[in-house]
Amino acid sequence: MAPGQGAIPVVDFSAWSKGSGDDKKRLARELTEACRRVGFVYVVNHGVPSDALDEAFDWSKKLFDLPEEKKMLAPHPPGPTVHRGYSWPGLEKVSQDIIKDGEAAKEAENRKIADVKESYEIGSEESETQPNVWLPEDVLPGFREFTMQFYWKCFEAAKELLRALAIGVGLEDEDFFLRFHSGENNQLRLLHYPPVEAEKLSSNTVARMPAHSDWGTITMLFQDNCGGLQVEHPNEPGHFVDATPMKNAMVMNVGDLLMRWSNDFLKSTLHRVTLPPVENKQQIDGRLMTRPRYSIPYFVSPDPKAVIECLSVCTDEKHPVKYEPVVQEDYRRMRGRGQYAEVPAVPVAVS
Repeated sequence: MAPGQGAIPVVDFSAWSKGSGDDKKRLARELTEACRRVGFVYVVNHGVPSDALDEAFDWSKKLFDLPEEKKMLAPHPPGPTVHRGYSWPGLEKVSQDIIKDGEAAKEAENRKIADVKESYEIGSEESETQPNVWLPEDVLPGFREFTMQFYWKCFEAAKELLRALAIGVGLEDEDFFLRFHSGENNQLRLLHYPPVEAEKLSSNTVARMPAHSDWGTITMLFQDNCGGLQVEHPNEPGHFVDATPMKNAMVMNVGDLLMRWSNDFLKSTLHRVTLPPVENKQQIDGRLMTRPRYSIPYFVSPDPKAVIECLSVCTDEKHPVKYEPVVQEDYRRMRGRGQYAEVPAVPVAVS
């Protein structure tokens, strides 16, 4: 563990691409050990260029600075089936609860406390199940071109992480996971948490993003310097530690499907976004407000028809198979059922 980073380890990935075979094995062990013990890891020298990251955050700010009526020219479709386009504050409700058909009361209860954030979801143009929802080009010229280039840059970095994890769990074929990941089912998300009264967050009148695990294989997160992301402590359930921002570092975490693949050898950890540190708040009209927060997660998921079943290298007499095989598309639909209502929510006030 690195000093000052709480329970989250730091892995310098610089030697992966040009290092020796021993270097690759060492990095694979470090990355996998972090994912086994914590489920989260800072990755530095991860392969996504810093200038591309700076530009991505610039585009994100330009997007969310647009008037609401402009952003609504690319609205997120109703319901959870297609997860693309612009989500206004209050539309999405993140939860760890599984909402089944017919559980309208449970869904309504979950939505009593709104998530105050807005986002824009982008995927591959080749996806048949998740078509992109774009703003008209004249609203934000260049946005579509840049984000698609950035999407594939992130996938190039993701492929190397998947190779390292394959080696780390004991697979002989470092490309094993790549056979399930064409890149066409990933998701690039631009996220903006507008300023909100700190008292409303601390009293749970509104939320940022409640505790949840991610659904896919891995998530690669880039965040600004505001803070607010917290990760459940590996040895203290219910206690969360800060994932303090590190300039140009990626925060990588294990998703549910990788945890299932590894038969719980790797950990899909609960995490949340809540109040940032005290120094990242400001007074507006006598009210203590949070600073705006921007983050860019890149969700790496298996292809829709991919079947995820426990790896034989992760099972033995002491570790019997814990999960039945599951199809990615089925798991995504099950987890997403309560996230987006069939009848879209009315935007919530952000202060």
